[in-house]
Amino acid sequence: MENYINHVDQIDEGEDGMANKVLIATLYSAEPVILATTRLGPNRLVLLIDKESNKEQEASIKLIQNSLGKIMDIKIVKTDVYNIVKIAEKAVEIIDMQPKDDLIYVNITSGRKTKAIGLLFAAYARHDKVKKIAYNPEEDKNAIVYLPRLSFKLTESEKSILEHIDKGEFKSISELAEKVDISRAMLYRSIDSLKDMDLITTEEGFKLTDAGKIARL
Repeated sequence: MENYINHVDQIDEGEDGMANKVLIATLYSAEPVILATTRLGPNRLVLLIDKESNKEQEASIKLIQNSLGKIMDIKIVKTDVYNIVKIAEKAVEIIDMQPKDDLIYVNITSGRKTKAIGLLFAAYARHDKVKKIAYNPEEDKNAIVYLPRLSFKLTESEKSILEHIDKGEFKSISELAEKVDISRAMLYRSIDSLKDMDLITTEEGFKLTDAGKIARL
């Protein structure tokens, strides 16, 4: 498995006390990322770029490395461009590899919209690990918007249903009921709830939507 962190000795003493901070950010232009790092003062910076990075992304990476590389650890991670599920999977992997006591911040200002959405969903999937999700409005370079730290808030029964649907093929609730260890009444209620959250579809058998795949991460 790829290593997304390089341990450094620098410790930040801020409002959060003695804690390492990591900033995970999408990248296209360098300015929003530099602004975010200036405000936050992270020990580590993880930048998500396209698998096939273009000249502007490469120039942004070079600028950030030249300006920040001497004071913090910088890691570049290439992801899919338009597949939001794949982007979210990679971002969740990055979040999970951070030391448990580190403070994780996410910034979705720079980069493509699909990449920003994927990182945002990853933050929702790891609600308990991400401290803040930030966005810097283009109209005001000095402003910062902190987005709600939402979560999927699934019950154990709903998690079990998603897991079984992800691993098998079920054409009816009867088939699913044979595998899921909950009452038939609870199964019906959970299916309705998952459909309302757009995590599953039942039009051609039971299948996870993209949101359902991310909720399973």
